[in-house]
Amino acid sequence: MSDRGILFLFSLLIVLACLGASAWLVVSGQAATVDGLFLLLTCLLIALAFLLYVVFMIHRAMEAAKPVARPKAAAPAKTPAVAAP
Repeated sequence: MSDRGILFLFSLLIVLACLGASAWLVVSGQAATVDGLFLLLTCLLIALAFLLYVVFMIHRAMEAAKPVARPKAAAPAKTPAVAAP
């Protein structure tokens, strides 16, 4: 597996772990304290950063898979007809 594939899977793992920790903080009621709220916001911020990286990787992979558009051949230039005197 390539290094990009490993980074992709690692990023997904981090996003899921952060979202799970955030859900646990809310369900257990620890998010009601100042420390818990700070931890909740930190988990959500880390999840957002890794999720943005995953989205960036997906868009970059889609651009690489897109066929390259070749420009059409230029039509020969038409010379204007000159009227005879």
